[in-house]
Amino acid sequence: MPTRLVLVLRNATAKMIFAAAAALLIISTAPAQSTSSESHPSLTRPRAPDLGLKIGILPAGPLDAITDVAGVEVGHTTIIHGDDVRTGVTAIIPHLGNLYREKVPGAVFVGNAFGKMVGSTQVEELGDIETPILLTSTTSVPRVADALISYMLALPGNEDVLSINPVVGETNDGYLSDIRGRHISPEDVFGAIKNAKAGPVEEGAVGAGTGTVVFGWKGGIGTSSRQLPPKLGGYTVGVLVQTNYGGVLTIAGAPVGRELGQYYLREELEQAGQAKDRGDGSVMIVVATDAPMDARNLKRLAARAWLGVARTGSSASNGSGDYAIAFSTAPQVRIRTADKAPTRHIEVLTNDAMSPLFEAVIEATEEAVYNSMFRAQTMTGHGHTVEALPIEKTTEILRKHGVIK
Repeated sequence: MPTRLVLVLRNATAKMIFAAAAALLIISTAPAQSTSSESHPSLTRPRAPDLGLKIGILPAGPLDAITDVAGVEVGHTTIIHGDDVRTGVTAIIPHLGNLYREKVPGAVFVGNAFGKMVGSTQVEELGDIETPILLTSTTSVPRVADALISYMLALPGNEDVLSINPVVGETNDGYLSDIRGRHISPEDVFGAIKNAKAGPVEEGAVGAGTGTVVFGWKGGIGTSSRQLPPKLGGYTVGVLVQTNYGGVLTIAGAPVGRELGQYYLREELEQAGQAKDRGDGSVMIVVATDAPMDARNLKRLAARAWLGVARTGSSASNGSGDYAIAFSTAPQVRIRTADKAPTRHIEVLTNDAMSPLFEAVIEATEEAVYNSMFRAQTMTGHGHTVEALPIEKTTEILRKHGVIK
């Protein structure tokens, strides 16, 4: 598989980077973007709706992406270098303002804590998120968190800030990438944040999903959204996933993994052959909504995202680092540092209003996982090749089971 050298501005000094950040990052370093077809799966592969695959009962938003939640932006830095580097950074930005000065309520739900998520304890304690949410490779988490702190400290208005709680999640891309090399630089982190935008979200083997594997096939970044009807508030729930886990792939109830002959424990059950899916791995789920929620109900929303992952056939293995991060963009629930009043008076959804939103996050998460696979191309790296999910064969199985026409 041909790859091209990624042009990364590795020679810029930290002083130059931080100076650029202080100037609102108007001038920023270029991200390490690959120009190979591997990092542009949308050019050749469909999403779930393109196949006629409808997950659940609720309608998707106009983009069927986390960016359907107004104000949310997503950016990627994709690093494909030589034969051994397949990694990157994905940034999810809740709103365009200064997140430290205008925090969003947030929560983290831990499915399995075999992971290296930075910032979760403060989010759990205080119920807010004060930086962009970044996803990356396992061993690069400290470097990405350090760069995110530098970015936040350099923002105008933060000159007196003495503490920043960076939120950084990860999955392990060591099968396709030289994970020990820790190839992500501050420039790559700044690039992902600077390039974040609203609109369609690039999916598949991009950003933090560049080197990931799911169900033994190529995984990556996937996204989806659901909207409630006006009589239920008309709220939007958007989800973005970084898929890197195993199990028995099921698509809308169809036993795709079994019929393709690739699934967890196949080798042990058949006592022959070599299984490509060992059931290990992790998943990161980021949930955004414009519904006015407090941190407690955001945690309940994040917990339901796990039902969407379960529907895809996850084995939730011992070695998985599985986290869901949820936040609300509703302006009325933001936590502003300029507000020094000892009490707050806000309107938030009641417990009884949550059930439709639970359904929305389940459906959006399930579809986001499928989109991460449908969009991803076959990739070779670090001495291994991971095939993309075969679209034609998968479509045949879905038709056979009446999932699509």
